[in-house]
Amino acid sequence: MASGDRLAIIAGSGLLPHYVAKAAVDEGESPFIVRLKNEADLNWDGYESEIIGVGDLAGLERIFKNNGIGRVVLSGGVKRRPEWREIHPNLKSLLKIPSVIKTLLAKGDDAVLQMVMKLIEAQGCRVLGAHEIVPGLLAVTGPMGARVPDKADQDDIRKAMHAAKTIGLLDVGQGAVSVGGRIVALEGVEGTDAMLERVAHLRANGRISQRRKGVLVKLCKPQQDVRADLPTIGPSTIANAAKAGLAGIAVEAGRSLVLDRETMLRDADQAGIFVCGIDMSLGGDFKE
Repeated sequence: MASGDRLAIIAGSGLLPHYVAKAAVDEGESPFIVRLKNEADLNWDGYESEIIGVGDLAGLERIFKNNGIGRVVLSGGVKRRPEWREIHPNLKSLLKIPSVIKTLLAKGDDAVLQMVMKLIEAQGCRVLGAHEIVPGLLAVTGPMGARVPDKADQDDIRKAMHAAKTIGLLDVGQGAVSVGGRIVALEGVEGTDAMLERVAHLRANGRISQRRKGVLVKLCKPQQDVRADLPTIGPSTIANAAKAGLAGIAVEAGRSLVLDRETMLRDADQAGIFVCGIDMSLGGDFKE
């Protein structure tokens, strides 16, 4: 690693930042953890780190300069966008503040993330995707567990895939649920787990058939920069899919992350839920 090319991990909530940090350490790196205030929820003992507000661009520049940062990975969830009053610009971002505020107020998550990456690059750093540090997290094509989707499941995959692609184009969300060929839920700002809780509630109240199970599909937004916010599933996704009565989960192969794969697939097999990667270049097909 060249001088001035240290890796910084901007850590939000969830397990992904930890996976990225561990992989970096295994490769002989000494990553600096930028813990986002009120978002990062892991214990970072043993790592050099600092807490910073989501909109503190001046603080971010200081951290990069003082710690020789040249590469940056954005990882983990961010539940809340900063208010314009919370934005602390540096000289390099001062002229961009009007467009920054406009994006925060009126644009979707993908537009916001692309803006954030441009602001980081303006500091002279390269932005990497989490999958570039931990390629083993990427979903593969085909069934990943013991169960394989049947014909009805495949019909639901195709239906939910089309819906997920449509809302992705609108920069709304990445996921959709189809039950018996009917779209029953689309992911918004609440996230996947909250959407699945909504599906479970609808089923419990008789709004969704008890006889038909259904499928969750998660895809990258067509215009998405794959360096941030790749669709992600893990053990909590399996638990919530089971509560929602779903038959399985399909994610975009090569452009989705699978966290705690061994535990997730064990839980999926025990719950009778399939997990598969779909190849969008083949129209959403998968090889068995």
